[in-house]
Amino acid sequence: MNSAFSTLDWSIFGAYFLVLIMTSVILSQGKIKSTRDYFVAGNTVPMFAVAMSVLATSQSAATFLGGPEYSYGKNLTFIGFYLSAFLAVIFVSKVLIPRFYAINAVTVYELLEKRYGASAKKQAGMMFLIGRLFASGARLYIGALAISMILFLDITPTHVAISIAILMLGALAYVYFGGVKSVIFSDIIQAITYIGAGIAVLVYLYLTIDTDFGTIVSTLQTDNKLKLLDWSMSGGFSVWALLGGWLLLNIAAYGLDQDMTQRALTCKSVKEAQRSLMASIYMTIPVAILFLFIGLLLYLFYQHPELSGLSTEVVQKFEGEKITIFMYYILHEMPEGMRGLVTVGAVAAALSSSNSVLGAMSSVAIEDLYKPWKLKRSNVDEMHFVKASRTAVLLFAIALSAMAMVSYYWQRYTELPLLSFALGVMAFAYTGLLGVYGAAIFTNRGTATTVPLSLIGGFTTVLLLQPYVLGSVFDFKLGFAWQILIGTIVAFMIMMLGKSKT
Repeated sequence: MNSAFSTLDWSIFGAYFLVLIMTSVILSQGKIKSTRDYFVAGNTVPMFAVAMSVLATSQSAATFLGGPEYSYGKNLTFIGFYLSAFLAVIFVSKVLIPRFYAINAVTVYELLEKRYGASAKKQAGMMFLIGRLFASGARLYIGALAISMILFLDITPTHVAISIAILMLGALAYVYFGGVKSVIFSDIIQAITYIGAGIAVLVYLYLTIDTDFGTIVSTLQTDNKLKLLDWSMSGGFSVWALLGGWLLLNIAAYGLDQDMTQRALTCKSVKEAQRSLMASIYMTIPVAILFLFIGLLLYLFYQHPELSGLSTEVVQKFEGEKITIFMYYILHEMPEGMRGLVTVGAVAAALSSSNSVLGAMSSVAIEDLYKPWKLKRSNVDEMHFVKASRTAVLLFAIALSAMAMVSYYWQRYTELPLLSFALGVMAFAYTGLLGVYGAAIFTNRGTATTVPLSLIGGFTTVLLLQPYVLGSVFDFKLGFAWQILIGTIVAFMIMMLGKSKT
């Protein structure tokens, strides 16, 4: 394994954080007079900035390391997930965005208030907050684990905690003072950073494999690594799964999850918001392909020693933990300088998802839960809610950091798959939201009573279908895409039990 960070690596790392500090100060200069300014930037953000921010928010340290892992072990069928996202973005742009703008929404759950009353908005908001706490806490842990491995060459509790603090302080630097506007512009910096790091790795790997492009392509083709579409019924990323559960998941991610959709709500108009989402997916697909190509070159590097000149057994373990092939490569092969650059890329990927979730959770907590409650009891000015929003950002930063540390200890001391649960829990929450919104938009069924039942019903259905719950009892394993499809159908059918609104 390579030694710890060199002076050059630390210089790159330090320069990146200097840029973070300087830009956070510059971006926090704007005057914030209301929660609308804080959470949706008073609808003044340019379309391209929003598109870059949605791109950055859709990525994380898990994507940064997980994309190469998929193509290294399998093929290119994962790209289908982003083609499914493309179809989902078209739906969100045409169907959901105009409805959000028609009611001048700050959060996506305000739409349910118009249809089913204030309690429906609160219940959907609570479902979002619980799901995000688990999912984003686990994402933060994965990012911190990667950074601890690279920076400190170990994953002791102290070093993981320091890595979590690095990520959280970086996120807070933007969101606390400047709100969503500074988050969006910081996301542009993060996106450029991790895409730049990805391109640098791709070029370096290509030059390391001492052969021509034709040989690379023919070798990958021979090993069936260039397969794009899977027409089987196996689940995974088959065409049928992509048009079913994965399409639903992407509709929920881009249109019903405040974490992502908050960006689109900052645009000047419906048309700008629609264009920003479409532009984001046009950029996301090439970025996904970039990281899948890194995985293919890593496959050639390690599995074809005749091309790389390297003959070593690859054991994807680090202190007993399974690690991705990209992390293995960073730890064992990365030269001085490149290592610092890739670390910065991993930090940028983790930061872009961390700072956005703080703003999203705070907006739901204040706009959907605290503000209606407070205004019923006393007449307070907007600045009271701006201060409350900043307090909420701090509290959620602490809660997510705590969840990240819980993930650390849980993974070590139990055999329950907390990480897969935590990462999937937002998808569990999506099924109920999809059922409720499906009824609200396409039917005149459903009531304030069926909303919480539908949210719980969708979540519970997916939980019961997990291999470690009913799967272990009845010995079956159902693909995640099919779990989401079944959960959404159950949630929608529960909404249909509510009598028609006249």
